[in-house]
Amino acid sequence: MRISRLFKTQAAALMVLTLLLGCVGCASETDQQRQEREQKMRQDAADATARANPALEAAGKELNRAADRAVQDAQAAAEGIREGWSKGEDGRERLNLNAASESDLLTLPGLSRREARLIIENRPYGDKHDLVTKRIITEDKYLRIRDQVVAK
Repeated sequence: MRISRLFKTQAAALMVLTLLLGCVGCASETDQQRQEREQKMRQDAADATARANPALEAAGKELNRAADRAVQDAQAAAEGIREGWSKGEDGRERLNLNAASESDLLTLPGLSRREARLIIENRPYGDKHDLVTKRIITEDKYLRIRDQVVAK
């Protein structure tokens, strides 16, 4: 609403200036009259600017506050996405194949100690499906654990 009032004030100032400019061609005037008219026009423009200035400053501050809130909201959403991405469907944190310990890997369903050690020995992984392409586990085992692991 403040911005709307600001635009109304500016529009009124522009109408005054337009009317004053229109009057220039309507009548012949003396140098004294022309100077007085120009002085009045300058004064009217200065007054309109002075009246609009506080509204512009307030609008600028409000825009800055809104921008700060938008940045905070975007950061919170990004953090939520990161948290959601790192969790499996059951809400548990996903294991990073490139950093998980042997005991962490053994918590995955159906994974043997030998397979856990092979996972560690064959690091790094660019993709979690590398477990199958590097022939560390079968596709069936991969399908059981794929929602619980990531390769970061």
